[in-house]
Amino acid sequence: MIRRAFLLSLLALSAGCSWLGGWFGGSDNSVPPAALKSVASPVGIQPLWETKVGSGAENQFIRLAPALADGKLYAASYDGTVVALDALSGQRLWEVNTKLPISGGVGLSDNGLVLAGTDQGEVIALRQDNGQEAWRAAVSSEVLAPPRAARGIVVARTGDGKFTGLDARTGERRWVSAHALPALSLRGNSPPVLVQNLIVAGLETGKLLVLSLDKGLPMTERTIAPPQGRTEIERLIDIDSEPKVFGDALYLVAYRGSVAAIDMRSGKPLWNRALSSYAGLDVDARQVYVSDDADSVLALDRRDGGTLWKQSELSGRRLTAPAAGEDYVVVGDFEGYLHWLDKNDGRIVGRTRAAGKAILSAPVVAGNTVFVYGKNGALAAFRPGG
Repeated sequence: MIRRAFLLSLLALSAGCSWLGGWFGGSDNSVPPAALKSVASPVGIQPLWETKVGSGAENQFIRLAPALADGKLYAASYDGTVVALDALSGQRLWEVNTKLPISGGVGLSDNGLVLAGTDQGEVIALRQDNGQEAWRAAVSSEVLAPPRAARGIVVARTGDGKFTGLDARTGERRWVSAHALPALSLRGNSPPVLVQNLIVAGLETGKLLVLSLDKGLPMTERTIAPPQGRTEIERLIDIDSEPKVFGDALYLVAYRGSVAAIDMRSGKPLWNRALSSYAGLDVDARQVYVSDDADSVLALDRRDGGTLWKQSELSGRRLTAPAAGEDYVVVGDFEGYLHWLDKNDGRIVGRTRAAGKAILSAPVVAGNTVFVYGKNGALAAFRPGG
């Protein structure tokens, strides 16, 4: 099953929304990448700094994303390199070569740790102040999502359908919770979201799972997007992107399924509408931004899910999830470009080549400063208006 899921994920990246046809004997009617048009009346994009983090993701299909906290940016590469940078200047504060195949990272803990998982079933914790190893722990399978931590517990999600709770001080195992996997799924895992004393995660079955943080006990499991069709291929319904919490609501989207908002207090759905996305979404006070499986970017009304605008000029460019800043929404694409969209109407107002290869993980945004990590290990910061 793992090998088949891996093949499917590669096809999904290389062929757009109709990627199954050519592989299984049908016609390939995938959307070709849109040619980039010149930007009318562009805002200037100012490069702040650029550096390199190891070899990046090499030939792996993994979404390695940087993490930002307290003015510092942390990033890791598949070859085991982990770095800490001053977010404003890009100055390297420390660099460590763990010599581990990092496939899930990075996460940060509230007790000063940088967390990463490997494709050999390990979680490693480094100290944020100097990069020294605090502990490492064995888990049951490869880690494809950044570990998350809160209230003294690190949560690692593994590819065999398990969530493991580790003591944030020692790495000692506190609990393990398992859920059923479908016969076929896309490669990748939705990072768990920790809120209050709960773990919230989207599953490969199109369901939302809620566990207790302290003991890993299942609290609820709700279907967001039911599988449809007769074959395993037709029933692919993964939630592989990270759910987002804003206020008292949780937002998430499924591949070949729907986007939904759920009231965190009652657990009841606020709205649900058909929309397919593998890349994911972001949220601000007014809108939910989604990159759909045709590589259009949509802004939905946060109150009812209605479409406010749709930007389709980047079709077929294998976009990342959107990242919402103060004035703009930013997405990366398969050629390493970053695109700035006006939050009011979706117009493309800025563009720059940020990396020599694909950008797989969503940019990280603080205010209007954008941090982006390319598949080739290029890590850079930009700001509009320069």
